[in-house]
Amino acid sequence: MKLMQFFQSRIYIALTLMLSVLLIGVFGYRFLSDLTWVDALYMTIITVTTVGFSEVGPMDTQEKIFTVILIILSVFILAFSISVITEYILSRNSLQELKKKKVKNKIDNLSGHVIVCGFGRNGMQAVERLKAYKKPFVVIERDKEVIEKYDEELLFVEGDANEDEILLAAGLDRAQYLITALPDDAANLFVVLSARQLNKDLFIVTRASLVTSQKKLLLAGANKVIMPDKIGGDHMASLIVMPDLITFMDKLGVEGEHTTNLEEVAIEDFKGQVECNSLRDLDLRKRTGCTIIGYIEPSGNYIINPEADLQLQPKSKVIVLGRPEQIRKLNEMFSIG
Repeated sequence: MKLMQFFQSRIYIALTLMLSVLLIGVFGYRFLSDLTWVDALYMTIITVTTVGFSEVGPMDTQEKIFTVILIILSVFILAFSISVITEYILSRNSLQELKKKKVKNKIDNLSGHVIVCGFGRNGMQAVERLKAYKKPFVVIERDKEVIEKYDEELLFVEGDANEDEILLAAGLDRAQYLITALPDDAANLFVVLSARQLNKDLFIVTRASLVTSQKKLLLAGANKVIMPDKIGGDHMASLIVMPDLITFMDKLGVEGEHTTNLEEVAIEDFKGQVECNSLRDLDLRKRTGCTIIGYIEPSGNYIINPEADLQLQPKSKVIVLGRPEQIRKLNEMFSIG
């Protein structure tokens, strides 16, 4: 970035010098030879460019000396300008190649990451949440302007997510999750089909606009289908029917020192550090301030507000509620990352 700024500053210097030569030539011929402004500009251009056209009239010794100085000055400045522009173009291409290789190396080192297809409204929201939870991710986007706008912050793969090569370039074979947030249901369907064929163990979350697309996407291999328009409508209606409850629920996912937060933790994360026979053994309320509000059995069955004596099973999870500082204490205490 600093190198590009250096070259850009040199280009500005070169342009300033070229403009200065033109102004010196125009004013010099205007007042030394008493030419009109048009003739002075004409003499300056043919002198600076050394095209060899005839002068507007005979020249005295003073004018000839001025012309010689102007030619020498313009030749040096033109040579400097050409070298600066050439260096800028070559360095820009080199930096772009270097940046692409750097991004590729970072993606190649990822494993168990999230791939987000599409960086529109829903894709951006997904990325913001992934960043908040420090989940590694790669974005597939084909709009070059969007990529150039955010490429300093995010890892991008430029291309169409429907192409297997692009999915593999994003590390699909090593990824754990895929979010496809393309605006077209048919495009999402193709991405889900391709991704499921390339990685059988992938957990796929996809966006859908039409109710009729939901079943097709599930059959194609999606694990979850989200309909943003439906959720938005339900949310707006709920804010009227039970505003305080919905506002409280919204705050559960908000980042901040004075808001609550939710986290899901695998029972295996507690093994070897505390007794894990029952929820009472964990005693997270006393240790971290977090409250266990849910339990997920290995079969996927959800238990809301479980009893303290509930026996914990391998490969199960607990859902905890707490303020951000309490969640951080939980993660640090049990090295959950």
